Amino acid sequence: MTEHAHSHGHSHSHAHGVSPDADRRWLRAALILLTSYMAVEVVIGVVAQSLALISDAAHMLTDAVSIVLALIAMRLAARPARGGFTYGLKRAEILSAQANGITLLLLSVWLAYESVERLISPPKVTGGLVLVTALAGIVVNLICTWLLSKANRSSLNVEGAYQHILTDLFGFVATAVAGLVVLTTGFERADAIASLVVVALMLRAGTGLVRESGRIFMEAAPAGIDPDALGDHLVAADEVVEVHDLHIWQITSGQPALSAHILVEPGGDCHKVRRSLQELLSGEYGITHATLQVDHVGEQGAPDELLTLSPRPGPGPERQSGHCADAHGPVHRQGPHRH
Repeated sequence: MTEHAHSHGHSHSHAHGVSPDADRRWLRAALILLTSYMAVEVVIGVVAQSLALISDAAHMLTDAVSIVLALIAMRLAARPARGGFTYGLKRAEILSAQANGITLLLLSVWLAYESVERLISPPKVTGGLVLVTALAGIVVNLICTWLLSKANRSSLNVEGAYQHILTDLFGFVATAVAGLVVLTTGFERADAIASLVVVALMLRAGTGLVRESGRIFMEAAPAGIDPDALGDHLVAADEVVEVHDLHIWQITSGQPALSAHILVEPGGDCHKVRRSLQELLSGEYGITHATLQVDHVGEQGAPDELLTLSPRPGPGPERQSGHCADAHGPVHRQGPHRH
């Protein structure tokens, strides 16, 4: 009988993205400050006829929404796994991050359109009022940025809210410059130009959030981990002959997971191999949630036949092992091989 060693690596010493109590406190404080100032800024933006101020206020609204989404996602992610949700609702955080990114992209399109219109036909802008309001906004956003920097930004969810507020901070700086230019030179198109600067910042932050959340939803390997290099590292371990069905993904931000089928030499200690490979994955790659199926070579076929998903290497007719009909990804063996 083929010996199987199944290990799920359920070590809970690794971080699970957020520390709910502390992070919620920081996010709530930022939310209260943002919504209070946003109401004031909308009124002043209308009075001053400043698109830059109104766009900043609109962005602050998305900041507030992003924090609300982050708080809801934290609460959902903290629920234990049950029923059909075997990972729980941890990816609610990634949904929140993706929503934040999409919101930034949609808002940037609207602001770009309005900014171009104001470049063509600029309205009268009250530069002094814009400057004072933007300077106050810089102070508010600096405080909010500091509050969110205290939260755990290894969570893509928290990072999404942080990017919203950081972009807003840069936008207020651009608006303050525009207000100063209008006040000192009368060049009213500076207000629309400042809005375009905010648009560029929104596009950059939104694209990054959508790209990173999309990678997690598409089960891509975590950034910074090369699956081919990792597979070669595993197969170079003592007594390991082949590694296949290697999959690396993220359950949610900060929680990488791995599964693989490992073939060891006939007579090798498959339990020892499994333990050493899990130590390697944890120590060098930070992967503590690993499922490794370990089998001995040749126990289900002829003594010289590899138990493998791929066609038998070398000359002669191609043969497949019976345990799986299709290979999922490259097969890693010692020595030169195709990836």
